[in-house]
Amino acid sequence: MALLEVRNLRKSFRTTDSLGGKRQRLVAVDDVSFSLEAGETLGLVGESGCGKSTTGKLILQLLQAEQGQVLFDGTDLTGLSPRQMRPYRRQLQMIFQDPFSSLNPRMTVGEILSEPFIIHKLAPGRQIREHVVQLLEKVGLTADHQQRYPHEFSGGQRQRVGIARALAVQPQVIVADEPVSALDLSVQAQILNLLRKIQQENNLSYLFIAHDLAVIEHVSNRIAVMYLGKIVELTSATELYRAPRHPYSEALLNAVPIPDPEQARPTPLSGEIPSPVSPPSGCYFHPRCPYADQLCHQEAPLLQDTGNGHLVACHHYEQVGRFLRYRIQA
Repeated sequence: MALLEVRNLRKSFRTTDSLGGKRQRLVAVDDVSFSLEAGETLGLVGESGCGKSTTGKLILQLLQAEQGQVLFDGTDLTGLSPRQMRPYRRQLQMIFQDPFSSLNPRMTVGEILSEPFIIHKLAPGRQIREHVVQLLEKVGLTADHQQRYPHEFSGGQRQRVGIARALAVQPQVIVADEPVSALDLSVQAQILNLLRKIQQENNLSYLFIAHDLAVIEHVSNRIAVMYLGKIVELTSATELYRAPRHPYSEALLNAVPIPDPEQARPTPLSGEIPSPVSPPSGCYFHPRCPYADQLCHQEAPLLQDTGNGHLVACHHYEQVGRFLRYRIQA
């Protein structure tokens, strides 16, 4: 049995039009399902606004789903009260995209890292400082850093503090929401290496949310590709980079920068992401898809297993690949 299982999650929000008049419903997450094994990293990738972060918040019960289930070790979290949910918050933690806004500017790092131990009663008061020092050292900081405030750190150091806070309660699953997108490339590599080291030492499971396939490639065992609130492809990282079967996955791979300009050529993907308030009929991707035909305009494809656990929602998945210019290096 999977450690974490997400079944048919759906979440929408009420919005108003640009003039503040007509009320509309925006479907952010639509029938999303996947599983996460112990010690595994599942990458969740897609363009901004596709529902990745909302999915992460639904899993952690920071948002309430309209339908569907989130099963952690066999327990459905969606029906639990805040009081019943508290023990599970130890097991499910989050690393936020912006470490500066997620850290209390009025508290020192020592106070920030002490809070989880106090709230969950994990250690007596006299031992908390010792645990805080151990956490700082685990993420590459020192005991002296506990006296500083968040604004006194660089972006990479603040993200290390955010990682330390997530690790404080010894979770089993961490939702990492764009944890390196705001960092310089050299700092990104340091944080990614740190996350992999911590995962190996603690057998952690990661749901790694990102829009950058170059980052996702290096950290994920499997990858789920989202478009307009739906998962359109789910397979192993190796298989996705070797032979994507959804046109959107192909387009994302073609957008990855490559060092050889002679290999770069325009991709057939064009147009803007449709509005989630009024998505297209049939397949949501058909207005931008080079493979689309009349069937795609009329009928939405189901997510189906095309072999070896490679799930794809596309009527023409067998044709996908002829525009692919990015290839994973063997």
